[in-house]
Amino acid sequence: MNAQQVYGSVWKTTLGQPDKITPVGLRYQPAAEAALLALAGPEVCPFAEDGITGRQTDRGYVVEIDLAADEQVYGFGLQMLSFNQRGLKKTLRVNSDPKSDLGDAHAPVPFYVTTGGYGILIDTARYMTFYAGVGRKRVDHTPELSAPIDRAALQQYGLKKLKDGPMTIEIPYATGVDIYIFGGPTLLDAVRRYNLFSGGGCLPARWGLGVWYRCRADFDQAAVGAFAKEFRSSSIPCDVIGLEPGWQTHSYSCSFVWSDKFPSPATLASELAQKHYRLNLWTHAFTHASSPIYREMLPLSGDYEVWEGLVPDFTLPEARRLMGQCYEQLHLDTGVSGYKLDECDNSDYIVPRWSFPELSRFPSGLDGEQIHSLFGLGYQEAIDAVFRRRNQRAYHGVRSSHALASPYPFVLYSDLYDHKDFIRALVNSGFSGLLWTPEVRHAESAEELIRRLQTVVFSPQALINAWYIKNPPWKQWDTQQNNADIYADNWVEVESICRDILNLRMQFVPYLYAAFYDYQVTGTPPFRALVMDYPEDESTWKIDDQYMMGDRLMVAPVVAGQTSREVYLPHGAWYDFWTNERYEGGQRVTILTPLTVIPLFVKADSVLPLAKATLHTDDPLAMCLDVRIYGDGSLPATLFEDDGTTYDYCLGQCNTVQLSWDPSTHQGRLDRLGSTTGIPQPARDARPYSITSWLAD
Repeated sequence: MNAQQVYGSVWKTTLGQPDKITPVGLRYQPAAEAALLALAGPEVCPFAEDGITGRQTDRGYVVEIDLAADEQVYGFGLQMLSFNQRGLKKTLRVNSDPKSDLGDAHAPVPFYVTTGGYGILIDTARYMTFYAGVGRKRVDHTPELSAPIDRAALQQYGLKKLKDGPMTIEIPYATGVDIYIFGGPTLLDAVRRYNLFSGGGCLPARWGLGVWYRCRADFDQAAVGAFAKEFRSSSIPCDVIGLEPGWQTHSYSCSFVWSDKFPSPATLASELAQKHYRLNLWTHAFTHASSPIYREMLPLSGDYEVWEGLVPDFTLPEARRLMGQCYEQLHLDTGVSGYKLDECDNSDYIVPRWSFPELSRFPSGLDGEQIHSLFGLGYQEAIDAVFRRRNQRAYHGVRSSHALASPYPFVLYSDLYDHKDFIRALVNSGFSGLLWTPEVRHAESAEELIRRLQTVVFSPQALINAWYIKNPPWKQWDTQQNNADIYADNWVEVESICRDILNLRMQFVPYLYAAFYDYQVTGTPPFRALVMDYPEDESTWKIDDQYMMGDRLMVAPVVAGQTSREVYLPHGAWYDFWTNERYEGGQRVTILTPLTVIPLFVKADSVLPLAKATLHTDDPLAMCLDVRIYGDGSLPATLFEDDGTTYDYCLGQCNTVQLSWDPSTHQGRLDRLGSTTGIPQPARDARPYSITSWLAD
């Protein structure tokens, strides 16, 4: 292994002859070089000369990377069915229906991190198999064993405990590969470096952190307008209204043209904007013959169709430009604010099987397997490039992604319905530069609806995806009765509970916005597993149902049927958000969970800003803060001010704001620190924060 330093504590080693087109070779966003160089880390590569080896085989290329006996492994993208990957075999391939824990994922990212304090990116678009310490290749040895084996345990459990092998990676068809090594010294530092190498984290438009609601697929323009009016009159918070496939003249595949159900889309967007809604459109990239870009896209597409539509080769700049230009002229120019990019993944389980086969060929020379890996991110770049050029920030949904995704303001979502899987995916997403929403979609009871809603408001995108029901789910969770306009007997009570949950999301928008700004600047994931912050605490190594949101809030979701749940509190002191009860860390506690409560814990001594609950983020009251003090308040809070909608903050048109507390005088302070370029006043067009109250013990 000949590792060469790339940026600070990032190294690259080349084994054999890599593919010509790879995720890093295709990268659309430059690395955040200055931030990478500013991040302190090891000066020497974590691996010795023989720590990473490779060899050519008849099956492709095989890489072996050292793993210490006690190293825990995390990552591999959006894994829904497992958390700690040590001892598992994972074949990373794009698939929207991970029916078993074999590696299928919406976003199979060939990046992993370990408690050894480093990360590894395998730079290929191939479907590869990782053996995460599953076993060691046979070697000649004497019958003498260095340590006795418990034969009874071995007979009972087989090889379950024998996980001392290296990380072995098989890449079919490949003749070599580039490998990037991200130094620590901690697991979280390695993730930060990976995200900065990708270009830094995304900073969505501020409105994107409000509440989202996707309307039933067959709604027309009048129905959407009436629905938006009802939400405001019912005091239901909402910032984004989403339209599903029915808005197009042809949707499977897509024409991208407005149907006659929406005779004046510009009027709809304008009327929604007057009520402080943003308009979001469902779409996918498979291009129907009736689309205005069909003929131009034909030579830029693969040799297999999907739903009788073209499959653009988004590795080609012209294909991305053409799709982006189409969306801009037909949608953005009429007032559309963002997209739900659907169906850009794959499925082997839906009948009839949809998407293009792996044997497809594309103009770039890539096959269907490679394009499946790269398709989602290329689609994101095609759309995001238009918004960047227009100096217009947004926030979107997307169905698939891959490596180097952190700069893109797109949140992954899924058709899967198991609540525990949704939570595990959210915990896992932070390892790989991904964002994930456990969207509220299917519920078997009012209780399950409430529990799912509690989880989604503490996620990157507070999305209610009601494309199949006529009325809001809190009026009736049963699909058939909902669509028959038969409301539940207790719908008023359920609606009140759901309203309170959505209001809680609105209170946390300033805190979330600051966490996303930190994501962009430092690469720190806004949502992350406990093991990232507490890697030395072995009790966190397998926790997949709790996570950090920002730097001081821990979330422990509850699923339907639970009246209490066990919560692990890492070392340090913690406060119950609801009761203000103080707990010492390093222990497990059982928390009672009445229906209206999701367990939230705040780090001791934190300053925590909460906004006034408003119906939308445009409301001036959304900038008025009640500041809570936990303990002595020695951990100040940093907020971010800018216009919330443009990229002018990149030019210094922004402020960081520090909220601090003096325990000796019981007084708080708000200090505007200016931007990184030293601007001493609020950013142009920014609405500055103001403090309504300081709440201390």
